[in-house]
Amino acid sequence: MIRNVILDWSGTLADDLPPVLEAMNRIFVENAYPAMSREEFGRSFSLPFDRWYAENFPDLPLHEIEEKYHAYFNPIQDRVEILPHTIAFLEFCRETGRRVFLLSSIHETHWLEQSARLGVSGFFEHAYVQVMDKKSMIREILVARDLKPEETLFAGDMTHDIETARHGGVLAVAVKTGFEPADRLLAADPDLLIAHLGHLQRLLTQMGPVLERPISTVGALIFNAAGAVLMLRTHKWSDRWGIPGGKIQRGETSEAALHREVREETGLELQRLDFLLVQDCIDSPEFERPAHFLLLNYTALAIDGPVVLNDEAEDFRWVTPDEALTMDLNQPTRFLTEAAMKRGTRHG
Repeated sequence: MIRNVILDWSGTLADDLPPVLEAMNRIFVENAYPAMSREEFGRSFSLPFDRWYAENFPDLPLHEIEEKYHAYFNPIQDRVEILPHTIAFLEFCRETGRRVFLLSSIHETHWLEQSARLGVSGFFEHAYVQVMDKKSMIREILVARDLKPEETLFAGDMTHDIETARHGGVLAVAVKTGFEPADRLLAADPDLLIAHLGHLQRLLTQMGPVLERPISTVGALIFNAAGAVLMLRTHKWSDRWGIPGGKIQRGETSEAALHREVREETGLELQRLDFLLVQDCIDSPEFERPAHFLLLNYTALAIDGPVVLNDEAEDFRWVTPDEALTMDLNQPTRFLTEAAMKRGTRHG
């Protein structure tokens, strides 16, 4: 079952080949090289593009080529058009609960302009752009976003995209709507070669719906000896403040999971665990992606020791429960804090 979809931009979701070719041909001509036809460019161009630049403009430094390219491309990038089937495919992924990411070499400024103008930026959980070598990024994305390779595909229009998918151990989908001709894509041996994203949508539909069970998690409102509570600020919850916690692993009790998660995220050891309540959290707009969580919420007392954050949180504070309620808390943390205060939990 494919639950995660990683997509290239140029030639996969958007048709930017005409303005790209026009900008590149201006550089060719002013450097006394012949202009390329669309077919010649498709058979010549390759990623990572810095190597292609070096092969085709050996006497020009990369920064100078980039400056010229942006100067010529920027005024005509309004010619970039969304490819047929793109919007329908992105809407299909949203409706079926599939997680969607962008992995592209497109310059960030071009991505921001084009995605906003074409109305697609809101479909992506995260856009990884201005990536020179996608192979160097694919595994990092899988780990950072907790994506299982066997449940993930990467679709693109270039041989480099197929190689990237292979490098990440994900399904390699080649699309014939972009830069490289079909024979070159076939030679790279993708798992699937499709005419357009509508074809991919039909194939995913035949696999059936993505059925996700609720994810069981644990978290704790942690007190110290002075009666203050620990709040963490994390990007996963839209940079709001919340409590440490995470998923319960198979074969692990909820309390064992809580000890492990708090130790990993804060370096703290806990005592006097007290189960308080369970919350449903279904597709919270505060969370980084649509998900259904069952939040098993505890209160606990921290054993004396420094807070040492891992990479899941950006900041922490010890505050009184009253002070916590004045902070920009995520909603589940606010509900838990109010419930603990109502019950009179202090732990200090």
